[in-house]
Amino acid sequence: MGTRDDSDEAYVVGLCNQVLGETALTQHKFDWLQGDPGTGGRRAKLPVDAYWPGHQLVVEYRELQHDQPMPHFDKPDRLTVSGVHRGEQRALYDARRDTEIPAHGLRLIVIRPADLDADGRGRLRRTQEADLAALKRILARHSDEDRVTDVFRTWLLAGGWTPVDPTDRWTDLEAVRGDERLICEAKGRTSEKGIDADIAYGQLLRRMTSQEPHTRYVLVVPSSSVKAVERVPAHVRRLLRIDVYEVTDDDVVRRLPA
Repeated sequence: MGTRDDSDEAYVVGLCNQVLGETALTQHKFDWLQGDPGTGGRRAKLPVDAYWPGHQLVVEYRELQHDQPMPHFDKPDRLTVSGVHRGEQRALYDARRDTEIPAHGLRLIVIRPADLDADGRGRLRRTQEADLAALKRILARHSDEDRVTDVFRTWLLAGGWTPVDPTDRWTDLEAVRGDERLICEAKGRTSEKGIDADIAYGQLLRRMTSQEPHTRYVLVVPSSSVKAVERVPAHVRRLLRIDVYEVTDDDVVRRLPA
């Protein structure tokens, strides 16, 4: 049986270390990420595959058993402390990570075998050059979203806005100025500009819980996504109180005509 050190997970984390220029804390445990209580009431901390404190980033490498039934891993005849078999518990704990990690201000990236060069059984072929290129794209996509968000936050501060804790925890950025309020969704560079733009509009629509006329909804995108977000006509954006801002490659903020 292989060890964790020569596992596909360790291989992926090692490549991520190269991309990020920082060595991950592997199997790291946070005080706030816990499993279900056992018979004595104790709750064990759930580990994450890799955590880069300098990047405030968590990566989970999820092999096939995380997404499809596998009796060898699931042990369906044995119940865990959660009252379900191991496969169901794994899904519960994955969902808990998906919720709690972003809720505590960290970026979470989930990587699966299909994202890299893998065979039909989900085992990585370890084609390092191709895998490294794929991971650079995956990690850069999130890093650029952070860039877009940070640039826009700085622009808001210069304009007299004050960032506040979001009303909806999934909101990327919320800010107030007097009786005005902005609820913002940010996107970074992506190979799926149209799909990501549609998703972003959908995310804003779900957050339109306030009827206050001074609350506006903001979509912030890099220059490469401007054409995609402009597919929603300006008169529709005006009716929905949606403003669109562009963040250029040299970090200049521009408001698109409404």
